[in-house]
Amino acid sequence: MDLYGSKDRFDIFPEELSGRGDRSLGDTRRDSALSSKKVQRPQEVGYDLEKEVAELAKMYGLDEDREKDLEFLGGHLEKVESRRPPARTEKAASEGSIYNTSKSSSSVKDPSQSTKQQGLPDEASQGENQSKARADDEAESNIWSTGGLSSGGMSDEWNSQAVSEEEEEEEEEEDAADVFCSTCKIPIRAFDKLFGEHKDHEVAQLPSAVESEKEEIHKNMCKLEEQIAQMENVASHLEEIFITVEENFGRQEENFEVHYNDAVQVLAQKYEEQLEALGEEKRQKLEALYEQLVNCGKHLDTCKELTDETQELFLENDKAEFMKAAVTMVDRLEEFLKKEVDLELSTLPDFEERVIDVSEVEQLMNSINAIPAPCAPMINPQAPNAATGTSLRVCWGLFSDDTVECYQLCYKPVSNERHSDEQAEHTLKVKETYCTITDLLPNTQYEFWVSALNASGISPPSERAVYVTAPSPPTIKNKKIRSCENAALVCWESRDINPVDSYTVELSKLIDEENDDIITESIVGIPNCEVLIHLQPTQKYHVRVRAQNLGGSSERSEPVLIHTTGTSFYLNEDTAHPLLAILDDGFTISCDELENPECDLPVYDNSFTRCIAILGSLIPFPGKHYWEVEVEEDTEYRTGVAFENTPRHGHLGANNSSWCMRHIITPSRHKYEFLHSGMTPDIRITIPPRRIGILLDYENCRLSFFNADLAQHLYTFNSHFQHYVHPCFALETPGILRIHTGITTPPWTQK
Repeated sequence: MDLYGSKDRFDIFPEELSGRGDRSLGDTRRDSALSSKKVQRPQEVGYDLEKEVAELAKMYGLDEDREKDLEFLGGHLEKVESRRPPARTEKAASEGSIYNTSKSSSSVKDPSQSTKQQGLPDEASQGENQSKARADDEAESNIWSTGGLSSGGMSDEWNSQAVSEEEEEEEEEEDAADVFCSTCKIPIRAFDKLFGEHKDHEVAQLPSAVESEKEEIHKNMCKLEEQIAQMENVASHLEEIFITVEENFGRQEENFEVHYNDAVQVLAQKYEEQLEALGEEKRQKLEALYEQLVNCGKHLDTCKELTDETQELFLENDKAEFMKAAVTMVDRLEEFLKKEVDLELSTLPDFEERVIDVSEVEQLMNSINAIPAPCAPMINPQAPNAATGTSLRVCWGLFSDDTVECYQLCYKPVSNERHSDEQAEHTLKVKETYCTITDLLPNTQYEFWVSALNASGISPPSERAVYVTAPSPPTIKNKKIRSCENAALVCWESRDINPVDSYTVELSKLIDEENDDIITESIVGIPNCEVLIHLQPTQKYHVRVRAQNLGGSSERSEPVLIHTTGTSFYLNEDTAHPLLAILDDGFTISCDELENPECDLPVYDNSFTRCIAILGSLIPFPGKHYWEVEVEEDTEYRTGVAFENTPRHGHLGANNSSWCMRHIITPSRHKYEFLHSGMTPDIRITIPPRRIGILLDYENCRLSFFNADLAQHLYTFNSHFQHYVHPCFALETPGILRIHTGITTPPWTQK
């Protein structure tokens, strides 16, 4: 009910109106008279305000919101009342009592007014009642305004406070994030995940996200603490280095000064010696030149004397005297001219280049930083997994704090032969105390020793250590692999001359094509070149093998695919009769020769010599095993199982170490025999089988034969197999047998 828009509000405060009506009644009458026309006009045209408001609320869907708002405001009004000051609360309480009293009075007056309106339907009575209602309304407004607390003011204050409370709660609800957006890295509301911009983002629960972030922060804090500790250690070490540098500088400065003075004295002495030697050489040169100059002067004087005497002789007129003197002069001239005259210089003007020997000075200068030759290093033994098939990592150290410029590492392969010393040695120079040597042979031992070098010389060599490279990857023998529904026997061979320590088999279950390299199981410490592996039925596996030794692990071998859908085996070629041929698929045997199989043929150690037969691989798995043999109707054959030691010079089924089914063609029919120790039961088979199923049951000691095309049981041997057996096949006439392995055991074989 709207108390401020209907006639019911006129009698809300009758007590206050009666007390104050004298003061404002005249004004109220006048105002009501002026507005009577406005009130009567909508009533005359049938205007219904409440109906129109209800239609508008329904049109815009506000009727439901209004009920919620009223409930919401009701709760907040109680909160507002509880938060008011005490004086104002008392006043509101008194006014609330007035409000309640007026409401009760109004509820009493309403029936009388409605009765009066029904009894006086004329316009005069309606106008009087409307005028009275407007007058009461004006009086009520004056009472509220005079008291200082109008109903409109209280309503506005309550509404504003209620709206502010609602906005605060809405803001709190908006800010109350309960999930964490992993894409945007911010907390969000679950509503935003369902309908907001984070709809397609990955989110997590806020508590779990908080725990994850705390854990990450904790890890980073631990790393930070480790870095702090490392930096503190480095800083402490640097401080020690600073002190050591200062001490070393003082010692080196004093040492340098002493050696420098000695070097200067030696240089001065060398200078004096060289200067004295140079002066002596000068004196010798000058003396030699002076002597040569004196001899040259004497020779010139003799020449001039002879020249003058000869000229005087030419002036002699007396011929007899001339002849006497001429003979003597000629002899003197001839004797003089016979003497050789040395016209070359006795010495050269250039001085000999003198090389000053400063070796002593160099020795003194070098002794400034004189260091002793280092001690012999200590080579470390080989660390596990420190090698590959072609490389080795060698490490060594020093006993003392010797100064080392570099190391000289020597190595050679170890040989058991007598002339092992003749193996080529290799030498490397390295700066560090470790070295990785490449281009080596797999699974080969090498001998290493190392020496340290500095300016003073080379140390004695270390003791020799033997390292070994990792092995080569093994080679899996595909034709030696046998498998069944829950196991497989894998065989391989080593490619190395030297023996290895052990082998590791790695299994990868092929669920899809992407997990080819995911290792699902590893079997380590295998001493031999074969292993029996337990597998899961109806699965596919990739099997790889590694070889292990002290140096480490080899690379993985090439993978081999194994199916566990049924029993798989291969044919042993070394047991085949010479007339029997194995086709390219490895599971088809044929015989084209029409010769007598007992003719003279080369005999092999493990081959059949009389029966044209062949054995399959040993089936070393307990349980049930099934395979099939496809035959031709006009071919005579034998098929079954046999022990490893079954006689090679006899027929299959003719001894107590083999069990087989035999097909022969007689003039009247196809005859089938089930032979063991040469005996067979009397069994007639009307429909010749084209595909023979063979079921070997170790646990129940049975060997059964079936017509696989008809799912028909043919015969069963009940025999206790003391050893594991081989599948066996034989041809008695030219023809072909096709063996099918890896077949799931048919359910009809269990009946």
